[in-house]
Amino acid sequence: MKELTLKVEGMVCNGCENRVMNALKTLEGVSEVEASFQTGIVTVKGNVEQEVLEEKIETIGFTVVKD
Repeated sequence: MKELTLKVEGMVCNGCENRVMNALKTLEGVSEVEASFQTGIVTVKGNVEQEVLEEKIETIGFTVVKD
């Protein structure tokens, strides 16, 4: 199992955190998700590719910041 950390823009409240967490939990291979609108950080544990996570986050209206 790996842990991925993503920087996400657009999360402004607890509801946004929950939208991101609930969306990512539906993906196969995701075992745990934490999100913080205050830091803009989303941490995902599981066996899933980063590109899949980024695509899911962007389909629900948030932006993943690329390094």
